Amino acid sequence: MSGDEVRLTDQQIGERLQTVPGWTYRSGSIQRTYRTDGWRGTLLVVNAIAFVCEAADHHPNLQVSWPAVEVSLSTHSAGGITVKDFEVAELIERQVLWKPGPESHLSGPAKPFVRGL
Repeated sequence: MSGDEVRLTDQQIGERLQTVPGWTYRSGSIQRTYRTDGWRGTLLVVNAIAFVCEAADHHPNLQVSWPAVEVSLSTHSAGGITVKDFEVAELIERQVLWKPGPESHLSGPAKPFVRGL
């Protein structure tokens, strides 16, 4: 088993959760629910997650509904949570919650499709 597939301890998981606000540890996986403005927002979130996870070759379980997307990450081959799960969680956060900054020439959508924490 490579170093990136070593299962993290509960203490290590708790420490790493501090780096990804909104994520929790439940039922053997790290989880996050993104609330959306409805079906349009839900599909945009799912597609953003799909792109990141396919590029990373590390795939979450998703529960998709009209106003939300629930993401559950674990490394099945390691039988638990590994550093891979946290790395993908950080990528998902950046992708799903990205918006133009104050110095950007981009305006972003008039109506945000993902609600804040």
